[in-house]
Amino acid sequence: MSPLKVAFVTPGAYPIPSGNSSSVERVVEKFVPLLRPHVEPRIYGKIGRHLPRRSLVNDCLCERFHAANRSAYVANVGHALQKFSPQIIQVENRPTYVIKLKRSNPKAKIWLNLHSSTYISPRHISGTVLRRSFALADRIIVNSEFLRSLVLAKVPEAKLKIRVVYPGVETRRFQSRYTAEGEAARRYHRERKGLAHRKVIVFLGRLIPLKGVHHLLAIVPRLIKIHPDLLVVIVGSPFYGSHRTTAYSRKLMKMGEQYKRHIRFVPYVPYSEVPGWFMAADVAVMPSGKREAFGLVNVEAMATGLPVIATRAGGMQEIIQDGETGYLINQKEIKNELTEKLLLLLQNAALRRQMGLKSRQRVEKLFTWEHTAKRWLKIQRNEVDMRFHDDPELDLYDSPEEELESEPGKGAALEESISYDMGFCNPEQQKHQEVLPPEDGS
Repeated sequence: MSPLKVAFVTPGAYPIPSGNSSSVERVVEKFVPLLRPHVEPRIYGKIGRHLPRRSLVNDCLCERFHAANRSAYVANVGHALQKFSPQIIQVENRPTYVIKLKRSNPKAKIWLNLHSSTYISPRHISGTVLRRSFALADRIIVNSEFLRSLVLAKVPEAKLKIRVVYPGVETRRFQSRYTAEGEAARRYHRERKGLAHRKVIVFLGRLIPLKGVHHLLAIVPRLIKIHPDLLVVIVGSPFYGSHRTTAYSRKLMKMGEQYKRHIRFVPYVPYSEVPGWFMAADVAVMPSGKREAFGLVNVEAMATGLPVIATRAGGMQEIIQDGETGYLINQKEIKNELTEKLLLLLQNAALRRQMGLKSRQRVEKLFTWEHTAKRWLKIQRNEVDMRFHDDPELDLYDSPEEELESEPGKGAALEESISYDMGFCNPEQQKHQEVLPPEDGS
């Protein structure tokens, strides 16, 4: 029997492959090729400079189209899909594409993979169109339990369609510092970046208010009184693949001017340089706002053996184990708690090592691209197995030892109680919590 044909339609914002793309394209580029040979995947995306109309991306065919006009882009992709005749079309992070591609490919199953809450917000889609797109989608995949809860708050009737698939990381690219090779890489990056005799805190991400960099910069005076060798490195820019500034990023730079010896800004770097910055650091800080759906950068930092301090918000609660792989701090006390936890880690190398080792172990257990592909294939297999029609989460994993475990003592039959051993409350418990406006996502 021929493998199932599956098409993955990217937003058309960035080409694949690209070192300057958003996490949406990165997820597609990294996990889709791993679905072979179980399915025959094909990627559809934006044409880019020096990229051919069709080529292989990690042995997976990628077809590219001009995307300056998004309506034309979706129409051209829809026409190409008719030639491929996939059984499943997965739309990445654009609910409106579901409607258009269902119209041009009525026989295919349409899956929607949401990477953030941005494109389900009123700014990008009306409530009527959102409900219509969700009604047409045969399956809705989200990247965290937190995002699942936001989707349910907007369209509760979509409850039985939603599945969680966590993104991952390349553990070979983001290697552990606790190996001989990793130790050598860490020394190399620290010397090359001029960090050899400094204690280094790193933030890596977009310089937008949601990411909370201003909170970190505000406590630098308190930190350097105790650790005069401290350097805070801010890696990133407001926009993907660009060094353009905004009023907010210029405000951050002004905050850092009086502490030039202790604060360094590094403009946007290509993805290939990201592991080196994590390897060179001692602690990673991600003080994002509550709307962060997942926070892939946390997983990447943890893969290199870094303890991570992040806000107790959004999908980050599903990644970081408070007191084990780092710390989760409260938004309302962010400056005081961030100061306390940073001082604790900066003065205790043994604690940093202990948490860093557990961070790496957690990534290897839960957050690799192989886990992402395995989870996706499990969902796909269950789609064609009618035993799962009435209870789609039943027997979702092969054994209790598999990578994503149900909450101890609860049993697999409790569909909405699956916590993946994350210490994260289930969506039903969140009904009365505040539903926040969307994050700035791609």
